[in-house]
This record gives sequence, C-alpha cells and structure tokens, in this order.
Amino acid sequence: MTRLKVDAPFVHEGCSISDTTFGRYVEIGAGSRIAQSEVGDYSYCDRFADIANATIGKFANIASFVRVGATDHPLETAACHHFLYRSADYWDDAEPDADFMAARAARRACVGHDTWIGHGAMIKPEVTLGDGAVVAAGAVVTKDVMPYTIVAGTPAKVLRQRQPADIAERLMALAWWDWSHEALREGLEDFRVLSAEAFLERYNG
Repeated sequence: MTRLKVDAPFVHEGCSISDTTFGRYVEIGAGSRIAQSEVGDYSYCDRFADIANATIGKFANIASFVRVGATDHPLETAACHHFLYRSADYWDDAEPDADFMAARAARRACVGHDTWIGHGAMIKPEVTLGDGAVVAAGAVVTKDVMPYTIVAGTPAKVLRQRQPADIAERLMALAWWDWSHEALREGLEDFRVLSAEAFLERYNG
C-alpha cells in the first residue's frame, strides 16, 4: 500500500497545524508548524519546517528547518516585542491587536510549482518563488525569484538558471504538474531518464 494518500495529508508526529488546507499526496515532516496556509498537491516539507501565511504550489520540495512566511515585528513603535499585539497573553483586561495580526496574515509568501527550498532557508513575507525555482540551503530570500532560477546567500542572489529561458517557458506551458495521477505514472520513466528538452519534445511541450 502506498504511504501517501489522495484524501488526507501524511502528518508525522509533533506537528502543529492550524487554518490550513492540503492538496493530494501531501506529507508534513515531524515537528513542523503549518499555519494559515495552503499546500498544493504532492508537496512536502521535511522535519521542523515552519510555514505561515503562505501559498505553496504543487510538487514543492521543502527541506528540514525551512521557514516560509517568516513574520516581522513592528519597528516604528517604541517597542518591537509581541506584548504590543499579543497583549491578552500578558494582561487580563487587554485585547490582542487584531489590526496588526490581520495585516501580518495578509502578507503572504507564494511558492510556485516544482520548487526546491534547501535546508534552513528562509522565505520572507510577500516574496514569490516562481515555478521551478531553487533556493540554496541557508539562504534568506527577501525578493521575488524568477521561474527556474537558483538563488543562494544572505540575502539571496541569483546563482544561475536551472533551465534556459526557452526551456523554462516550455515547461511552464506544458504544466506537467497539472497532469492526472495516472498520467504522471505513465510518464514516470521519462521523468526519470530524459533531459528537460527531450521530455518536452516527447510530450509536445
């Protein structure tokens, strides 16, 4: 029997999940926290990932200790501590700062299809990783990453292209990530052995 299922995510021990929807064949690694997010079909995260206020596409590969949608503290006020907005944790007669929390939740990070985020990387709020993008281990991504681009460093900068622009455009047009489960199985050997260009030629991309 297959470990991953179409109708429910495979959630390992010690996870904290809130206000999140999952696609098909999703796996959530042990100790991970997923909050106010959407996780697309076939995507997974390894151990102790922390994902908040994020939209994750299909077939995203998220390594251990990655943080997506890392939240910010207010810098313009006299204090930056969260007693300002999590006030009810400190005083019985204080309310949370609902406006601040709503504004924070609205600053979503977006991770495209067929992406790879390396161990310990951080994706800041309102950053978009294009389809096919790769983030190196330990990188801190503060700006949008173009499709099929590899970035590394702190702050992250372009290292090289994962695929040439014409191949990248054809892969996005083919959108194999939208294929049925059966079509993916039929093409499995071609996914394994063909170059991207050869794959596109075979599948009219």
